[in-house]
Amino acid sequence: MRLACLALLALAFPALADPAADEAAIRQRFLDWTAAFNARDAAGACDLFAPGLAYDMPDQLGGTQASMCGNLARVLARDDLRLSYDPPELHEITIDGALAVVRLTWTLTTEARGVRETTTEEGIDILRRQPDGRWSIARFVAFTPDPRAGPAR
Repeated sequence: MRLACLALLALAFPALADPAADEAAIRQRFLDWTAAFNARDAAGACDLFAPGLAYDMPDQLGGTQASMCGNLARVLARDDLRLSYDPPELHEITIDGALAVVRLTWTLTTEARGVRETTTEEGIDILRRQPDGRWSIARFVAFTPDPRAGPAR
């Protein structure tokens, strides 16, 4: 009887999360994405996005995992375009159970026809822990800040 009570208590209280390990895993997922993108590994870059991905960007509203992965494959296959991302600047990571919210800044450098340009994009990514335990982006919103607005807070 005592064993049955302990088993019921174990089911009633989920295992304690390890916030430091979760944060480290999320940071690593972003670093792995950056490395895959910079290596022109479309499949590796696509791996960060959850199957039910939904996103909005200035040039694409209502994006899905299929549209994201298709866009990545197309742009990374272009020989006339050199692209590289810096590791993202993660301003804040808030974790609550199987969800995490990340406020971040991406910096992209492009080079085409001898013209080099660097842009930054602010965003909020919502990650969900997948059945395999890995964190994947389930939702995100990205935007290019107005330079007249001053520095982000």
